[in-house]
Amino acid sequence: MFDFLDHYDVLGAFWTTVQLAVLSAIGSLIWGTVLAAMRVGPVPLMRGFGAAYVNIVRNIPLTVIVLFTSLGLNQTLGVGLGATDFKVVNFRLAVLGLILYTAAFVCEALRSGINTVPVGQAEAARALGLNFTQVLTLIVLPQAFRSVVGPLTNVLIALTKNTTVAAAIGVTEAALLMKEMIENEAQLLLISAVIAFGFVCLTLPTGLILGWVGKKVAVKR
Repeated sequence: MFDFLDHYDVLGAFWTTVQLAVLSAIGSLIWGTVLAAMRVGPVPLMRGFGAAYVNIVRNIPLTVIVLFTSLGLNQTLGVGLGATDFKVVNFRLAVLGLILYTAAFVCEALRSGINTVPVGQAEAARALGLNFTQVLTLIVLPQAFRSVVGPLTNVLIALTKNTTVAAAIGVTEAALLMKEMIENEAQLLLISAVIAFGFVCLTLPTGLILGWVGKKVAVKR
């Protein structure tokens, strides 16, 4: 029944999906944290930039952003992100697009966690002579991260599923392989079931593990 799978690199496609998800998750966490710091910062210009970025980017379809990285940055402006091979360039551009998009949701999740930290703690830290950066990195963010493990887990799961958009610029991940298999094989239901099962195997353990971590590190108020 599943003999046709021998002709396709299913594991390789899902490995590409995993790489897309992991690299994009790391980049999104970093950029999203920076955006969250901007949104709660004391400088009006930075707050305005953070708010504008989040409100604009999260209302643009991910497909549009990923296509822009390929058609706009690469083909129009010649941005290759340090690579010349077509496949490598598209992979890096897909990661960039996913980071730019997902960071907006990471920022909002993290900002909600920052708002759960009692204001008195930040005021006490400032009274001790700590500046904004020290208060944020030493007092506020550690507690904020612990309180938003659950929301960040949802963002990570959504990111894993959103990697399928990378197929729009030719990245050979699971969705592109599925399209190729459906075009070549008369096994629509089986192919869909295999790809769906693969994504369940990626997202379900992630949700369970991070859910357990969230309960362990939750801040007791």
